[in-house]
Amino acid sequence: MKQLFTFIRKEFHHILRDYRTMMVLLGLPIVQLLIFGFAITNETRNSAIAVLDISKDEATQNVITKLESSRYFDIDRSLTSSQQIEQAFKNGRIKLAVIFQPNFQNELMHSNNAQIQLIADATDPNQASTLVNYASSIIMEYQSELNDQNKLPYTINTEMRMLYNPELKGAYTSVPGVMAMILLLISTMMTSISIVKEKELGTMEILLVSPMKPAMVILSKVIPYFIVSLVNIASILLLSVFVLGMPIQGSIFLLIAVTILYILCALSLGILISTATDSQLAAMLISLLGLMLPVVMLSGYAFPIANMPTILQVISNIVPAKWYIIMVKSVMIKGMGLAGIWKESLIIGGMTAVFLLISIKRFKIRL
Repeated sequence: MKQLFTFIRKEFHHILRDYRTMMVLLGLPIVQLLIFGFAITNETRNSAIAVLDISKDEATQNVITKLESSRYFDIDRSLTSSQQIEQAFKNGRIKLAVIFQPNFQNELMHSNNAQIQLIADATDPNQASTLVNYASSIIMEYQSELNDQNKLPYTINTEMRMLYNPELKGAYTSVPGVMAMILLLISTMMTSISIVKEKELGTMEILLVSPMKPAMVILSKVIPYFIVSLVNIASILLLSVFVLGMPIQGSIFLLIAVTILYILCALSLGILISTATDSQLAAMLISLLGLMLPVVMLSGYAFPIANMPTILQVISNIVPAKWYIIMVKSVMIKGMGLAGIWKESLIIGGMTAVFLLISIKRFKIRL
């Protein structure tokens, strides 16, 4: 154990003596979080929504048909009571709920006034606003058609609610995405470069013939970047809460636990890259180009996955950042517990195990 701490201290000396690298490691998360303070606005299509139709009359069916025939919505008709709405949002099944008042058609035809409530998942504020606007436009179009056919004006009042993020703050989108991107890039890239650097300089042979076992040598390389990643996550959370005004609704301990799991996944991916490359440049290119693009494009951070072609939606399942972003939003914003994120946790844990097993198979104790 004393030898392990000696190797870890040596690795920290390498990190701390390079001030430019330290600025990147500790300064980049802060800069990116402040730059990406506003979410990206995109057109939304084929979004999963649910309908609660207690009235089940001709008018409600007409509105539902109009919603369903648009290219914006895929309708889930499984809701039978208002108690099911919040659970559907927490499970991630839907992004919008459309709720008709009882006796909708009777109220519309006799009192010329009926009500529809729209409830949106505002953990992604831009998407929530877009979905509410689309649904409101379709309802207003139906109202206009009714008024053209009748002498008396009919009014459909649309009530809107934004769950989890009523103020539609962009930080609710940017913070989980920045956390996923920074932790994956720094943990993966710096770990892979650190190990490959020893190969390039010819010092890996010296480390492997030392009394330390090869696994302990790799562990001594990984631990410093694990600690740096924890410092980064602390700075991101502090900025999120005290600068961007984003509360942590769920358990802070669960949030830290899933973050540690994600960091371990990123570190194991860095070890895997180091076994496949022999130069720092190659390791950096794979880490940056091979990881940054999928994290931004296929994780749900910048663009809704539901809008993508089916093949890209399938590919997105192998991007660890996608599952981590889901977990962060569920715990940090929705206030869910382990029961709500066990599937994503198992996927990240499984990815970590696979990366480590492949790395062990590929790791050469002789150069």
